[in-house]
Amino acid sequence: MFSLDQYPLPFAHDGLEPFMSARTVDFHYGRHMDTYIKNLNALINGTEYENMPLIEIVKRSAIIGADDRKIFEQAAQVFNHDFFFQGLRRNGNTSMPKKIADAFDGANGFAGQFKTAALSVFGSGWVWLVIDNGVITIERTANADTPVAHGRRPLLALDVWEHAYYLDYQNLRGDFVDAFLGQLVNWDWVNGNLSTNSD
Repeated sequence: MFSLDQYPLPFAHDGLEPFMSARTVDFHYGRHMDTYIKNLNALINGTEYENMPLIEIVKRSAIIGADDRKIFEQAAQVFNHDFFFQGLRRNGNTSMPKKIADAFDGANGFAGQFKTAALSVFGSGWVWLVIDNGVITIERTANADTPVAHGRRPLLALDVWEHAYYLDYQNLRGDFVDAFLGQLVNWDWVNGNLSTNSD
């Protein structure tokens, strides 16, 4: 079974201020993510999923059918949130990997396309930087969906559910995206994913 302790934050709860407040981190990580974990544990208890690694639960429950949809939603949200949090670091925008910059005609091209994608998510969802067969792209997913359910490998994630930013930015999602891109992306971590996931 899973616990929040298995997914520690790579920063202190106030370590992203002023771009993401400790209050937001406490709610987002300490309450939202913890609830997904508890819900997942309740759903998989006594099932074939009980002893599977999280990523296997996500992949398997995504293709089984409607009966496993609730399991998929909770497992995917645990994965998505952990991936999002791991990619954060205050003033982390140090050095975008050249391979990523080249894929979008430069860092500004990447930032523009990523922000456009983030602002075009209707309702709740995610924006991802992914690699698939060596091609780096930006994609959006709705609600709990995740690229790993579709065979694509994530490099970076941005949570654009309102709980990710509303306490700090209210309805100004664009300001949150700007803070994320300008101050919070841990490019060293992204580069590690790029190296690990090179096709």
